[in-house]
Formats: sequence, C-alpha cells, structure tokens
Amino acid sequence: MKLACFLLLAPLIAFGAPTTDVAGLRKAAEASAERHGVEVHFDQPYAGNDNPMQCVDLYLPKQRKSDKPLPVIAYLHGGGWLAGHRIGGFAGLIRRVQDGEYAGVSIGYRLTGEASWPAQIHDCKAAIRWIRGHAKQYHLDPDKIAIAGNSAGGHLASLLGTSGGVKELEGNLGEWTNESSRVTCVVDLCGPEDLTKPLMFDRLGHPIVKDLAVVGLLGGTYEEKHDEAVAASPLTWVSPDDPPFFIAQGTKDDRVAYANSEALHAALQKAGVKSLLIPITGGGHGSVSNTEVQRRVDQFVDMYLRGIPAEISTEPVPADGPKNQESAKSQVTRAK
Repeated sequence: MKLACFLLLAPLIAFGAPTTDVAGLRKAAEASAERHGVEVHFDQPYAGNDNPMQCVDLYLPKQRKSDKPLPVIAYLHGGGWLAGHRIGGFAGLIRRVQDGEYAGVSIGYRLTGEASWPAQIHDCKAAIRWIRGHAKQYHLDPDKIAIAGNSAGGHLASLLGTSGGVKELEGNLGEWTNESSRVTCVVDLCGPEDLTKPLMFDRLGHPIVKDLAVVGLLGGTYEEKHDEAVAASPLTWVSPDDPPFFIAQGTKDDRVAYANSEALHAALQKAGVKSLLIPITGGGHGSVSNTEVQRRVDQFVDMYLRGIPAEISTEPVPADGPKNQESAKSQVTRAK
C-alpha cells in the first residue's frame, strides 16, 4: 500500500490532544514493521543529551529497490506543541518505507510543558542535521529530504521550509552543527502560519486572543509576545530560495483559520516559490486525513524526492464525511 497517510490518529491532530499511549503505539509499530519488512531504530538522540523527546525514530526497508542512497520522508506530529509524540507517525512511514524506495524519520521535539519557543524549531533543525550526519551510515540521500507535518507539526514543517539559512533559528544542538537543516520539499497539513494573529474565533466571529496552545509556545499571547510571534511565523521568513510546498487544509477549520494556508500560499507564489494549495471543502481540522489529499501528497513527494513527473490537481477536495467535520474547539482548552 503506497498511500502516505501521515495523519493516522485523529486525536493527535487537534491542538490540546490527549496524552499519547506511547508504549502501546510502540508495540504496534514494532509489530507492523515486522509484518511489512521494515527495520526500526527507535530513540536515536540528535541533541547530544539523553532527553527522550529530543530523539528520532528511523525506519528503513529491509529490502531496498536499488543500491542508491534512499531519499528520506521526515514527519512532525501535531498536538498544539503541548501534546503528541513521534511514535504517532509510524503507520504512514511504514507504508512508504516498505516498498524499498524511501527511508522514514519521525521527529520528536520538546513540548511546551518542558520548553517554550524557540526550543521546538531548534529541535527540528537539529533533527534534520542528524539525518545528514548519518546519511553515510544508513545510506541515505542527504539532498533528498521531505518534511511533512500536521497542525502544530505542519507549522514546524513550514518553518523548516521557509527559514533555511536563518541563523537566529538554527540553534546549536547536537554534534552535526556543520550540516545544513534545509529540506527538499514541504508537506504542510493545516498548520498555523501567522502567529501574530488569532488562530481561532468564537461563534460570533470574535478573535480568541488567549489561545492556550499559542500562549504555551510563545510564553504569552501574540499581543504580549509580538517579537516571538513574528519569529515563530513561517510567513515571516518566506524567500525565493524556499523549497516547494504542498499545503492542504479544511475550509471550515475552526482550530486554525483557513486564511493561514491562503496567506502562506500567496506569499510563496509572490516570492516565486512553487506552492500547491488544496482546499478541503467544508472540512474541519481533521479533514486533512482525506484519502484524495493523501494521494496527492504521494505524488508531490515522489516528484521532488524521486523525480517522478506528475500533474498534481489543485481542485478542491470534498471532506470525507462527518468524522472530518467535528469541531476541534471541543478538543482544546482555551480561554477568551
């Protein structure tokens, strides 16, 4: 099965997601990897310490299609920067890795209960450098790294894409500081792109300023922490040398306003960067798990990592059904 279903567990999509059953999911990952001929290296530290959050899980095919170095699909989980775990990406990565044409990396990062901005982007950049630092050991292609993420993970994936070469966001974690943290292409699924504005609105259309997920990330509201909000916004760093983007979001997303995706797409196009925007008509925050969206994600990744030509449709995709239209507001703790 080739479908790259990056959004595997609906509870992990919403901001303020419940605690992840890491032990249970790890057992499931081990069993799935064994069934599908995938070798997994769990808990690989990238920051030069023993923090279990600052690790990656590496997925490799036991049988490769060729002797060439493998391109890498890296994944960032959602959860409002305050919940979720890298193990949640196992099924989607195994599905892509099992065919012998990709390696997969699920990236962990410090959550806001432990550290606030800019810890999260420093961690993500260190993880990309780790991949390049281990390219020879695992026979990976350091020039072919896709980053994909949903919700908060989509935000961090976008930020990796737009902030390549931005020294103030690089950090100095890990042993591979001489390696680049740039990525080849970005898959951003319902990620926040402009943290200088409210992400949510109440039923009357009034902005929710005290969004506790954002407060946890920035250390205050976007009004109180304006400089941090600017620096943490992927929109801030858009430039002509950014990699290609695939952006998808539900048009009725009540957790992250759809205008975020529109704004990033417009800014990338204005800068001359290749960008695809896929609206999911009537879809909520979880609607990015739509099977047609994921089929187009496959095409996009194959195009930029393996050079497989494709005409990727940007036609709107209807939401799959009621499960994708559930209100994310019922799954998040916030205050006006």
